[in-house]
Amino acid sequence: MHDLAIATENSAQPWPAADAQLWHYRQPWLVGCNFTPSSAVNQLEMWQAASFDAATIDRELALAASLGMNALRVYLHDLVFAADPLGFLARIDSFLDIAAAHGLRTMLVLFDSCWHPEPALGDQPAPTPGVHNSGWVQSPGTAALADPANRERLRAYVETVVGRFADDPRVLAWDIWNEPDNGPEVSRCDPDELAAKAALVIPLLVDAFRWARGRRPSQPLTSALWLGDWSKLTLLSGIQAIQLAHSDIISFHNYGDADDFGRRVQWLKAFDRPILCTEFMARPTGSTFEAILPLARAKGVGALCWGLVRGKTQTHLPWDSWATPYLEGPAGPWFHDIFEADGTPHDAAEVAFLRAITAANDGAARWVAAE
Repeated sequence: MHDLAIATENSAQPWPAADAQLWHYRQPWLVGCNFTPSSAVNQLEMWQAASFDAATIDRELALAASLGMNALRVYLHDLVFAADPLGFLARIDSFLDIAAAHGLRTMLVLFDSCWHPEPALGDQPAPTPGVHNSGWVQSPGTAALADPANRERLRAYVETVVGRFADDPRVLAWDIWNEPDNGPEVSRCDPDELAAKAALVIPLLVDAFRWARGRRPSQPLTSALWLGDWSKLTLLSGIQAIQLAHSDIISFHNYGDADDFGRRVQWLKAFDRPILCTEFMARPTGSTFEAILPLARAKGVGALCWGLVRGKTQTHLPWDSWATPYLEGPAGPWFHDIFEADGTPHDAAEVAFLRAITAANDGAARWVAAE
């Protein structure tokens, strides 16, 4: 097992590997999706009081359950907490009730470095025609990330939310930060900008793990690797080393084909902790349910696809629509998502496959995964 004793001096340590493996042993094979209701363009529209859409959430989570899914990954946002902490907690509670009624447990994501860096409360912009995830926003935004005056506000957000649900069986796990090393700087590949972003992210990433762990949650903490080569410790970036050092279970994102997925799982097996792929499934890249899920199950790896119902996030469109909008929609298969808003499958054969592969999920994993 690799030595991951690179946590900062004042940070609480992750679970012992044996405890993490025991948690894994007690789970079913985790299979599910990243969920945003079709009526929301981003996390703010999902969670603000004026646009929280319990009826759509209930209807669409019934579709997830119909596939045999048992897990969800859902993004929160610090600004909603700042504006309305009690209301936000109540809406999270309502969401968890709806999900649990459909047999779904939820991984809650606290922070996110992806897409627009200037989130703002209130009415959210309409989707940009033909563009993938055009309204998604970062949490915290760049200004809050750079301003030390926001640190106590962000601490209150993490500690209050995690503390409120720390022993809640409806919560599967805590994703502390989605792709902390992502953002506009990555697409521009500017070394100075990347270094500047990392300098801001690293202290808050470490603090966020520490704040969450200080509430003593019964659920594991994690933050997913997504970029680069993880085959050796010496190849990890500073952010990646921190993610691994502080995670109770290892999570990762992968939109490659089965060979790429399998290679990355093999790299991560060396760390001797449970593995959960918290993002996959982009049909044109070869990351399909049929290619990935049999391999994930054989390796004892949980798998959560991106998307469920086509809606305002427009994630059925490919990533390159940011440069060239797909005003007529994709010419071939959707990029992400499984159902139309009325419940019609994008691909009926794919839905049949999902129902077949989850049918044997009897509620307890108790596997010895293939090496």
